[in-house]
Amino acid sequence: MCGIAGIWGQIDQTSVKKMMDTLIHRGPDAEGMFVSPIKAGVLGHRRLSIMDPQGGNQPIYGDRKARVIVGNGEIYNFPQLLPQLAERFKFRTKSDTEAILHLYEDQGIESVEQLDGMYAFAIADGDKFFAARDPIGIKPLYYGKKDGAFIFASELKAIAYVCENVQEFPAGTFFSSETGFSTFYQVPDIQPEVDADADALIREVRETVEASVVKRLMSDVPLGCFLSGGLDSSITTAVARQHIEKLHTFSVGIEGSKDIKAARLVSQYLDTIHHEYLITPKEVQEKLPEIIYSLESFDQDLVRSAIPCYFTSRLAAEYVKVILTGEGADELFAGYTYYKGIPDNDTLHRELRRSVTSLHNINLQRVDRLTMAHSLEGRVPFLDLKMIELGQRIPAHLKLAGDPLVEKWILRKAFEDLLPSEIVWRTKEQFDEGSGTVDLLTQMLAKGMSEEEAQTYRQKHPEAPLRSAEECYYHQIFMDVFEQPESILANVARWSERPV
Repeated sequence: MCGIAGIWGQIDQTSVKKMMDTLIHRGPDAEGMFVSPIKAGVLGHRRLSIMDPQGGNQPIYGDRKARVIVGNGEIYNFPQLLPQLAERFKFRTKSDTEAILHLYEDQGIESVEQLDGMYAFAIADGDKFFAARDPIGIKPLYYGKKDGAFIFASELKAIAYVCENVQEFPAGTFFSSETGFSTFYQVPDIQPEVDADADALIREVRETVEASVVKRLMSDVPLGCFLSGGLDSSITTAVARQHIEKLHTFSVGIEGSKDIKAARLVSQYLDTIHHEYLITPKEVQEKLPEIIYSLESFDQDLVRSAIPCYFTSRLAAEYVKVILTGEGADELFAGYTYYKGIPDNDTLHRELRRSVTSLHNINLQRVDRLTMAHSLEGRVPFLDLKMIELGQRIPAHLKLAGDPLVEKWILRKAFEDLLPSEIVWRTKEQFDEGSGTVDLLTQMLAKGMSEEEAQTYRQKHPEAPLRSAEECYYHQIFMDVFEQPESILANVARWSERPV
């Protein structure tokens, strides 16, 4: 996991260095820069050492010195790609990023379709430039154009210093300086198997989730799990625990919160090395500007869930460098309360697909920014491409089932033998609710901004449809912590925008 930045089309080492310095939290272990000898551009890299900690510093060079890569993320099929590539190319590192470069050297821009992982990378090839972002947008990338140059960086706060007009690099897309942008992946639009055998699908869910978790245990540094005590994180932890003898788990909440109690139960049941941290209104108040700066958003729902994520990441970073999270399960298996109000299964199926496609700049942004704020790599097993494809095939009536409706029914059934019954059938609560963050915020925000002050504040900012006094307060902090907020504001997604 790392931070990348660069300018292609001109030599501007000063600006690239400034972007790299802004991204130091993403890669505190090392830094590197490539300056094109033919003055085509500059690539920069900040490294968080995960694979080949001793020898994997970037930029990494190909068989020709003119071919160079800077990358962010993990390629999970690296072990499968390596033998064939090693027959043709000399590997100078044991880093999975080097495999991306050699695959490109072998097959050109189409090579990106063979990568299985989360990533954002940029390749210099003489006077040519190539960049790509993973299919779901787990890893971030932003770009802009200025004076004919293509500018890119892993976070908005880095690129905003250099370029006013910034856009999100689309998920599942690559860019070539010769051909422009091309989409190589979209979430499958599959007609669900309405008459499928439920027991067979339950077994397939179990097998696919297990394979997705095991794939993401690849690491040369310590790895642990976020454990809220909810279904998704408990499943991820239970599967990982079967393969890691001394597994560290992490939970945060207010004193007496449901998540803290449930996480303790799961930890005891699975025999993990459990760590927890109790948060207070005073500490949240103190850290809120830092949280919003890291998050790059003022969206009410996103900030709420970012608060426990910030503290859990800070806690985990004391013990591990890689963390597994349960992100994506709610969107695949109908975990949110509002799904229950959708009137028919066809509409629910379409909304679930839309939910997955919108994760890149909402919940996945939160996971990436808040883990990387503490130099921690977050991995999301439920968003494996095979898992997503299976999720589209499963009919909606196996996701929301029973009377009253039970969310994520098929996922619960697939793992009901692996966890305590009270965890498997625990009522869904969002991270901010189960951790007690909502209760804590109610106390804290009473002092933040009154309804009258919020009304005045809304009138000053009609460009941002602010939904509550709470969101006005977050927006005010947002405007204070960023020196150039305009380009960042233009990229703020709203979790609440859920057209059905």
